[in-house]
Amino acid sequence: MSSQDPKKPGLWAQLKQSIFRHRYEDTPRNRLLAITSNVFLHLHAPKVRRHALRLRFTWGMGGISFLLFLVTVVTGVVLMFYYRPTAAHAYFDMLALQHEIPFGMFQRNMHRWAAHAMVIIVWFHMLRVFLTGSYKKPREFNWGIGVLLLTLTMFLSFTGYLLPWDQLAMWAVTVGTNMAAAAPFIGNEGPGAGLTGVTDENDMRALLLGGRDVGDPAILRFYVLHCVFLPIALTALLAVHFWRVRKDGGISGPGNGEDEPPLPAEPPPEATP
Repeated sequence: MSSQDPKKPGLWAQLKQSIFRHRYEDTPRNRLLAITSNVFLHLHAPKVRRHALRLRFTWGMGGISFLLFLVTVVTGVVLMFYYRPTAAHAYFDMLALQHEIPFGMFQRNMHRWAAHAMVIIVWFHMLRVFLTGSYKKPREFNWGIGVLLLTLTMFLSFTGYLLPWDQLAMWAVTVGTNMAAAAPFIGNEGPGAGLTGVTDENDMRALLLGGRDVGDPAILRFYVLHCVFLPIALTALLAVHFWRVRKDGGISGPGNGEDEPPLPAEPPPEATP
């Protein structure tokens, strides 16, 4: 005999409630709540404040950075058809893409320059948020999400920088993984290595390289990070970021996150004799 409370919803019902948040009785209020409380069903806010449409306040940095992310995703998927993540083929595939494949140079440059621009625009977006005080209450959580998005953007840029596997990429891998070896507690050369017991065979550098030396396991791991794990993590955090922008009252405005104060009332006309 089951000991579960018959009034308590099952696991699947709890999961569905945690996603959609409201029941589905066919009432106007519940239909509205089911849409406005779910990021999948409510992509755009029902109303937008005036200051959120003013370029001189928002700079448009958030929307531009998201557009550049979409460009890098689309062009990156196209580039995956012409690239093999091995030390023997990566560099020559990049040369073939530039000089032999029709519009290959255009495809690679679209991906490369959109990625560079995304890094710059994300930094400007964070600067705008800081200067306008948009990280303050009740937006502290979303500021933390933004910091994670900035970190993932930098990791995406770094891992993509390594994939051509030229001399710049080789030295970037060497320098980056040596920094990982000097990280506290997780690198064999960093402080606290004796406490955690890590060595050059099982520390963070070995995890990134797949061994002690830079070779095929290293390029394959950075390729998987760049094309699978980091984009999925960034997409998930973007969804949370957009959802919290709506739930926190939209883009914060001047004056404690509220709309611009109304214009002062005109003084009454002087009485004429």
